[in-house]
Amino acid sequence: MITDIINKDKQTNLSPDAVLKDLMEGNERFSSAKMHQRDYASQVEQTKGGQWPQAVVLGCIDSRVPLETIFDQGVGDIFSARVAGNFENTDILGSLEYSCKVAGSKLVMVLGHEACGAVKAACDDVELGNITHLLSNIKPAVKATETSGERNSSNSDFVAGVVENNVKLTMDRIREKSPILKEMEDNGEIKIVGGVYSISNGKVSLL
Repeated sequence: MITDIINKDKQTNLSPDAVLKDLMEGNERFSSAKMHQRDYASQVEQTKGGQWPQAVVLGCIDSRVPLETIFDQGVGDIFSARVAGNFENTDILGSLEYSCKVAGSKLVMVLGHEACGAVKAACDDVELGNITHLLSNIKPAVKATETSGERNSSNSDFVAGVVENNVKLTMDRIREKSPILKEMEDNGEIKIVGGVYSISNGKVSLL
């Protein structure tokens, strides 16, 4: 039973590589049904005075991809930023900057997922209310993805390619649009990484 939390001293002494290793080991536990047992009540009590998460994960809102769960993390372990299609905008960038520069997180992970509905909608040029603007953030990945088949959601290989490119382009734009995070990465204070989660087997594959 895990009762301890990440405190300031633990967070300070973590390296970006160690944090990434911890998340991937947590995902291995999740995907193999060997998750840690946690005393959440104790963790809630211990974190009421502050938080020192080790990472921030930018993921999709998809209900099948609960970020803390798929990485087997406890209360206070990670920041979760979520938007359909896991892309960046000004508010997301501000949240990532807060996570790392202010709150001390050591890792930014952009996490796409298999068969993403937002990606499929972008592939199909869906237009519907505010969703139209949201999908415009994914369109660069659609344009960047080559295929010999149909360029729509009926082509599962095309969708998978767009999912990967969307993660990679989001990482590129984070570095381009956030001098704060770019400088922190250049200085070795943080890492910015990307991955894709499989809704079929629960595993995260790093890109």
